[in-house]
Amino acid sequence: MATISKRGDRWQARVRRKGGPPTSRTFRLKADAEKWAAQVEVDGERGGFSTNRSLLEATTLADLIRRYRDTVVPSHKSSLNETAVLNAFLRHSTASLRLSELGPAHFAAYRDERLKRAKPGTIIRELGLIQHALEVARKEWGIPIAANPVKGITKPKADRPRDRRLQEGEWALVQQSFETCRNPYIEAVVRFAIETGMRRGEILRAKWCDINRAEGTLHIPITKNGHPRTIPLTPGAQKILEGISGEHKATDLVFPVSCEAIKLVWQRLVRRAGIANLRFHDLRHEAVSRFFEMGLSVPEVALISGHKDPRMLFRYTHLRAADLVAKLAAISLSRDPAS
Repeated sequence: MATISKRGDRWQARVRRKGGPPTSRTFRLKADAEKWAAQVEVDGERGGFSTNRSLLEATTLADLIRRYRDTVVPSHKSSLNETAVLNAFLRHSTASLRLSELGPAHFAAYRDERLKRAKPGTIIRELGLIQHALEVARKEWGIPIAANPVKGITKPKADRPRDRRLQEGEWALVQQSFETCRNPYIEAVVRFAIETGMRRGEILRAKWCDINRAEGTLHIPITKNGHPRTIPLTPGAQKILEGISGEHKATDLVFPVSCEAIKLVWQRLVRRAGIANLRFHDLRHEAVSRFFEMGLSVPEVALISGHKDPRMLFRYTHLRAADLVAKLAAISLSRDPAS
């Protein structure tokens, strides 16, 4: 049978069935508590109660998150960032809740609280990670979670994709700032990013054995989407590689510097240059847009950038309308007005 009781400013629904442990959940509205209790009783009549229900009573969300962090996350390419996100979540009060009392309302409250301090994109990634942890627990660990509570809430609306490109005069300022940088690789890395459209991590993982000088290509074995790709190198990219002096083993990194080092040096570089709101990843936007301005087709640019979905590719493509005026004029002049 089900009982509904007031606990502070919330309502607790508790369902007890002969032969099994009680199950409970709290809600902000009494009507929601009654609706949930009625559904649980119906599920019980249909055989939905499990003798493993006690597992939900004995397990907290923190227990589940720690197991996911320690056993699943290490296999992910972004394991360091995901571990940091989960460690931060473990300090939140929501993590201390038992799985038996966990519901969408808790994550809705977490979402609203975090939106006061973080951007929607950050919250979407956090909730996605927690949702995946709960899904792994449901499907692979035998934890009898009836429904994933994170799936039951509305995710924040993501910010509009960035469309930042180098503006007139900014590249000259960046070049001037190279002269004051003590890091010997920053200039080569930045120029290589613009010539290839590669992500920072892809550039810094590149090895000399990945380069085919005869064909003028670079193989990228580890990518964000998990699909290796081989890209053609522009004359500018090949010249950058030729300018890196010294003897190198095939397994040596082309740019032996850490991601964190490049990140910090880049931040100092743009600050000295007096350029606002220019991120390293914006160089990828710049490169892809330049490829299109060179006249490359969508499949050709996709081969270089690694995008599988043209819609995602266009998010990184921001052509300048002013640059197309001359091209349109040339096309118009070549046509017969009467045709």
